[in-house]
Amino acid sequence: MSAGVVVTGGGGGIGAALARRFAADGARVVVADLNGDAAAEVAAEVGGTAFAGDVASEDGVAKLIAAARETLGGIDVFCANAGIAPFGGEQSTEADWARTWEVNVMSHVRAARLLLPAWLERGKGHFIATVSAAGLLTSLGSAPYSVTKHGALAFAEWLSATYRHRGLTVQAICPQGVRTAMLESTGERGKLLMEASAIEPAQVADALFTAIGEERFLVLPHEEVAQYYAARATQTDRWLGGMNKLQRKMEELPEHG
Repeated sequence: MSAGVVVTGGGGGIGAALARRFAADGARVVVADLNGDAAAEVAAEVGGTAFAGDVASEDGVAKLIAAARETLGGIDVFCANAGIAPFGGEQSTEADWARTWEVNVMSHVRAARLLLPAWLERGKGHFIATVSAAGLLTSLGSAPYSVTKHGALAFAEWLSATYRHRGLTVQAICPQGVRTAMLESTGERGKLLMEASAIEPAQVADALFTAIGEERFLVLPHEEVAQYYAARATQTDRWLGGMNKLQRKMEELPEHG
């Protein structure tokens, strides 16, 4: 039987690309998105099933997984792809911090909580987290995004370290700029940081499938991120200085950009 795959945030961008790639590989796909119309459009394209709902709550995740199990008969692969990136730093509102934490971290935790019992019992399961290079490095312009993506990476690492000997495969997708609505929303400052090296969502999906074949935890569509990650760990002050230089360039741009 073909694999049963769930993709959150599947109505566009990386999520839609993942849904298309899994479907092309023969998987039966549930496309979940807060935007039901977008989910339905992608599901129709890939011959999958749409689910309209919000994964920013315990109840929302539970409803998604229950519906996906009913549709697929069982979930083999779960792509925790939904994410948000509000602008702002320490002064971001409590609501922005809370919502970003719920979507970018707790949706992963809640999905794993429901998926793991069945996966561990049968000795096989695949959890894929769309993390972003921000989880390995940082994200200038959005403290909530940077902090929560570090949290998402930490949780994925913990899952792999804890359960890989029991058949759980975990992977973390960590691209830099990808040509999606999220990148467009960053304006001129986002372009300064990411436009030159931005890639298409389909390239992220291709990188994931290469990593699956090579059984690699980190999925790095931008290979240079590995070098930045190493520099962050071994030359921390120099790396922070370079990031601060970029920050100063951003501050020279018009406030609305």
